[in-house]
Amino acid sequence: MVVLNDKEKEYLRNKIRDVYDFPKPGITYRDITTLLNDKKAFNFLIDHLVKRYEDTDFEFIAGIESRGFIFAGALAAKLNIAFVPIRKPKKLPYTTISEKYSLEYGVDEIEIHIDAFSTSSQNPPKVLLVDDLIATGGTALAAVKLLGKINVECVEACFLINLKSLKGDVQIVKTTPVYSVLEIS
Repeated sequence: MVVLNDKEKEYLRNKIRDVYDFPKPGITYRDITTLLNDKKAFNFLIDHLVKRYEDTDFEFIAGIESRGFIFAGALAAKLNIAFVPIRKPKKLPYTTISEKYSLEYGVDEIEIHIDAFSTSSQNPPKVLLVDDLIATGGTALAAVKLLGKINVECVEACFLINLKSLKGDVQIVKTTPVYSVLEIS
């Protein structure tokens, strides 16, 4: 599958703003709004993802709330396949299933409609999972588990940014391949 070269990665990395001491002292927040605001860079990223996945055998793209919706929705539109949102609790209007996950300060939860992956095939639907960033991996791992609960095959988890030092991808690669456009320490 297609990956970016170092010059292309640097181009995208330079479009992401680092905000120090946000949301609390000692944290460096990777602000993607500056990349989204640059139409050339945003289109370059989406075009790269289209090239990577255009020949992949999956039927749906699932995006994790909320910034994952941006990339997953744009990619799904370009690939002409269905988009499925994975949301925070009480945001979806129909019957849902959920998965809880631990945070450093408590527990959170994500949900999906029980009928989100309708298909005429007898085989489990194949899904690409997309989010903007993987840090400790709690949300992404919960999303992979959630997909498994409804008999969906997650073919890959894709992230714009992987904060490698936090090792969030370590647990996910045990169940599904991970692709990160950018890896930042």
